[in-house]
Amino acid sequence: MHKITLSSLRFSTLILAVSLLSGCGFHLRGDYTVPEELQTMSLTSFDQYSQLTRDIKTKLVQINISLVTPAANVPNMHLISETISERTLSLYQNSRVAEKELTYTASYRVTVPNLGSNTFSTRVTRNYLDNPLTALAKSVERDGIEDEMREQAASQMIRQMSRLRADYDANMILDEPANNSIEHRE
Repeated sequence: MHKITLSSLRFSTLILAVSLLSGCGFHLRGDYTVPEELQTMSLTSFDQYSQLTRDIKTKLVQINISLVTPAANVPNMHLISETISERTLSLYQNSRVAEKELTYTASYRVTVPNLGSNTFSTRVTRNYLDNPLTALAKSVERDGIEDEMREQAASQMIRQMSRLRADYDANMILDEPANNSIEHRE
């Protein structure tokens, strides 16, 4: 008789798990397939040195998109704007702000030669407690929250670009003013 060893059982379980996960279409988080038309593209921005521009460049390189200089025959992603707004959610008894809601909004346009362009926006919302007695610590915390929101918006932008393939195939693109926005609340 043939004995089943622990190592062969582990190996068999691993092979089974990998085949099941790949068969069901499982993808690792952050692993996006961008349409072929966008595998080589240029990136322009309202501010070439902004943190959002750097975050987008990093994410595009991570998913193997070649960034080239802008040209008429090269797809382009243009970062139009970014804004951070805040809203008071609650007050202390002395009428000072206790809790705020921060909303980060970014807009961008993707232009593909011979297909046209489409404008998208993304929004990330976060709440945080504001303590006036620890102003310096809260300032550092707010900067960290804004950086996280910017990073999350960059990820949402890449996700939106990965969905462009379906829009191209359905001829739902381009040159149409549409509400192509994504919102994330936390």
